[in-house]
Amino acid sequence: MKQILIQNATIVNEDVVYTGSLLIKDGLIDRIITDSNQPLPEHDLCIDATGSYLIPGVIDEHVHFRDPGLTQKADITTESHAAAAGGVTSIMDMPNTLPQTTTLEAWDDKMKLMAQKSIVNYSCYFGATNTNYTQFPKLDPTRVCGIKVFMGSSTGNMLVDRMESLRRIFGESPLLIATHCEETSIIQENTRKYKDMYGDDVPLECHPMIRSEEACYHSTQLAVSLARETGARLHVMHLSTGRELELFQSGATAGKNITAEACVSHLLFTDADYKTRGARIKCNPAVKTEHDRTMLREAVKTGIIDAIATDHAPHLLSDKQGGALKAASGMPMIQYSLVSMLQLVDEGIFTLQDVVRKMCHAPADIYRIDGRGYIREGYKADLVLVRPNHPWTVTSYGIYSKCKWSPVEGMQYNWQVEYTFVNGHLAYQQGVVDETCWGEALTFRP
Repeated sequence: MKQILIQNATIVNEDVVYTGSLLIKDGLIDRIITDSNQPLPEHDLCIDATGSYLIPGVIDEHVHFRDPGLTQKADITTESHAAAAGGVTSIMDMPNTLPQTTTLEAWDDKMKLMAQKSIVNYSCYFGATNTNYTQFPKLDPTRVCGIKVFMGSSTGNMLVDRMESLRRIFGESPLLIATHCEETSIIQENTRKYKDMYGDDVPLECHPMIRSEEACYHSTQLAVSLARETGARLHVMHLSTGRELELFQSGATAGKNITAEACVSHLLFTDADYKTRGARIKCNPAVKTEHDRTMLREAVKTGIIDAIATDHAPHLLSDKQGGALKAASGMPMIQYSLVSMLQLVDEGIFTLQDVVRKMCHAPADIYRIDGRGYIREGYKADLVLVRPNHPWTVTSYGIYSKCKWSPVEGMQYNWQVEYTFVNGHLAYQQGVVDETCWGEALTFRP
């Protein structure tokens, strides 16, 4: 493996911004050099990073790569390429594939598939059902990132809606519990209400009223209550309303057993964008009001929201046709999540330190990932070089996701991902993905 020297980068790490150089050796961060007078170590390749920012590789804890079983929409190969092109070096895949990863055998099979196809690092959630909690003691906490619980409308038999089952899951899980929180009964009642008004063609703009604030709050409140009652490690995914934030405490991520995630889409869009971007921004939970977006953004800065992910969920454009009831929910965002957040830095909404803290450090801390998420000597060389002040516009031509569309098409960005290093390998450089690069299975501290 080549020894790579990254020279004269502006390094953003652990809330500090400084100029330095870094040596990658044997897949690890071998040396961090901050003294410009210090002799540079021997190397095979030198990258002059003057004017660029070096950050830890983004860890996206929340993706749907659709593989196995739904590969007409996406697959591990295409979506891991999109991840690398976006500066994402590690992902955690959701269990609602075909077959669902709700058995030990299905989980093992998916991990083998990831090993064969992913150019970025990976893990997979074990999906909870109303009855499979008896399998939890057999899970290896050093290999499984968490238990995913759909506490709302879901695919197949993955809706966990029995209180007895929820109590068993929260009381007995040896792993972090990651939840999708929307109350099904409220969604069903809202659906009936709007169908009475509009028939089967409910306008898209009604989606956030069907997947309402009340549906989100009711379910999130239950999850937080169960976690406090049982002491479970709970991570509530994709908060979408300001009201839910009152259920969480601000403070350092480390040591909190109840944490919260926001998705880039809920920090970027509002319900006004349905008029221009249509079903391309339809997701569950729904993109909501400008007030909700403002409160979510503030919660990122104050520490109430601990981590930022994508809920990357590709669909064919043909699946995105129709209104609130017919168009599929979900969008491909992984390739543009980092540059979207950096654009919000340019707008004065976040700082570079905020972005690194929430997209790199926090997932590593919440999930207790071994040796990743920080720029530290001895850690895996998962790194991203990004360059500011290089305006470009998103077009379908540059999209790596199999579906070949993005909700941010037509948007202009000032930041470019130049290089993405995965375990010391250049997985992406200046517009080119290295298809011979392979990720590693993430490991976790139990």
